[in-house]
Amino acid sequence: QVQLVESGGGLVQAGGSLRLSCAASGRTFSNYAMGWFRQAPGKEREFVAAISRSGDRTYSADSVKGRFTISRDNAKNTVYLQMNSLKPEDTAVYYCAARRTYDSGSYFDQNYDYWGQGTQVTVSS
Repeated sequence: QVQLVESGGGLVQAGGSLRLSCAASGRTFSNYAMGWFRQAPGKEREFVAAISRSGDRTYSADSVKGRFTISRDNAKNTVYLQMNSLKPEDTAVYYCAARRTYDSGSYFDQNYDYWGQGTQVTVSS
């Protein structure tokens, strides 16, 4: 089992920044690729970004490319999502998730094995 706990969400004005953190415990963190997803009210959960086990490969959704950056610190068992130039449409609950492999399947939530409880991000206009 892998336990994931997100933090860092909150209320921010458009154009502002937030950094989300996801702390992992229970298994060897570096054995897992990580992803960030989000779900806005009334919408399906969508992919935001993913990172390989070592952190050498990342991929972001077009909607956040150039604004959001995913990173990880395996020594701290933590994955981050730095969010800059936030827009009201970024308002959602953000979830981190873990899976054993990093490949094109990392873009789809059904391929992840473990999930955090989510953290709310609200961007005001």
